[in-house]
Amino acid sequence: MLINFSPLSSTCPPSSSSSTYFPSRLSTSRPPYSEFPLKPRTHLVKSPSLSVSHSSKTKLLCPTNRVDFRPCALPGLDFGNVESVLEAAGVLTAIIVVHETGHFLAAYLQGIRVSKFAVGFGPILAKFNANDVEFSLRAFPLGGFVGFPDNDPDSDIPEDDVNLLKNRPILDRVIVISAGVVANIIFAYAIIFTQVLSVGLPVQEPFSGVLVPDVRPFSAASRDGLLPGDVILAVNGIELQKTGSSVVSQVVDIIKKNPKRNVFLKVERAKQDFEIGVVPDENFDGTGKIGVQLSPNIKITKLRPNNIFEAFNYTGKEFWGLTYNVLDSLKQTFMNFSQSASKVSGPVAIIAVGAEVARSTVDGLYEFAALLNLNLAVINLLPLPALDGGSLALVLLEAARGGQKLPLELEQRIMSSGIMFVLLLGLFLIVRDTLNLEFIKDLL
Repeated sequence: MLINFSPLSSTCPPSSSSSTYFPSRLSTSRPPYSEFPLKPRTHLVKSPSLSVSHSSKTKLLCPTNRVDFRPCALPGLDFGNVESVLEAAGVLTAIIVVHETGHFLAAYLQGIRVSKFAVGFGPILAKFNANDVEFSLRAFPLGGFVGFPDNDPDSDIPEDDVNLLKNRPILDRVIVISAGVVANIIFAYAIIFTQVLSVGLPVQEPFSGVLVPDVRPFSAASRDGLLPGDVILAVNGIELQKTGSSVVSQVVDIIKKNPKRNVFLKVERAKQDFEIGVVPDENFDGTGKIGVQLSPNIKITKLRPNNIFEAFNYTGKEFWGLTYNVLDSLKQTFMNFSQSASKVSGPVAIIAVGAEVARSTVDGLYEFAALLNLNLAVINLLPLPALDGGSLALVLLEAARGGQKLPLELEQRIMSSGIMFVLLLGLFLIVRDTLNLEFIKDLL
């Protein structure tokens, strides 16, 4: 499974089956050195008139920069906590099921014949049959698919059956192809609405400097006296301004550029300021590392709605804020593809990031799930072979040709090549992201 936290989800040609993949670039923007900015923020801005008891990633009433879940090299991300890994995997599986359920229901409710509903690919682990549909759980969690009997050589359904997907009017097929995306968008909104009602949205108040939530044992930072909870106020005499992703990146860049050279940190601890000299260890790529987790220095309060109307208001602002971020991330990916290509991540990275979020905060897990849904929806609409958008493009091309379909062989070649590319890309990302996991690096 791949994803651009912007996941690539995909579907097979309408004449065969619809499948979901996740090529993705995690669309949140975390500096490569902070293991994860574990505190989310909201698209709402804190206001005196609002009841404070809130937590997410936005500032009330004003769009703002949001937390990014981008594992640039997956430093520090690991699968050490089985429970959090299962939670992240569960979120991913739920999103796949929702997407495929959208396709399935759109077909089933229109009386279109469906033969299979699968979560995952490859060998079948478990299955059952109901209403002439085979429901199965498969070995490789790279997505899922809804299968149609249109071109199944073993099917005894006549080729001219009006209830085969390929024989339905263009509008019916467009509804089936688009339904997975619609389901993910609705699910994303429902997740945010649930967050607003249950735990509220987080509002952030920024402070100067960069927080050190965690220090790895036996690391350069631990060896030279840096402690969890410290706030870095200046690096090599350069004062850090109020928090933001650029401030964290500033610290990261200086550390990376100074392997085996003394870096002077002005640190606040227990309301006292003092200076610590840290000598970064040299990483395998020649950059410096000190073995810390860095995050923006912020205080988070929770914003809860006073009534159902406020709940919908907050949900709407958060939903559109997240959607804007996903679209902007996709735009930046295409505009700077040579720099962005290396940041595309697969299912291993997604679950690693999700596990990190699950260990830190419930708020982050809600937003992680909402972002995955929106990324999957947006990426899946791209007019590329093996994506829903590719299938949709073929149907719209048919409409533009006055109902004349492309030759079946040509259509199958287009979609098969796209599916093969996505699967090979997924395999590459799984291997690469696995090798980038911290505990794997320690073994190598």
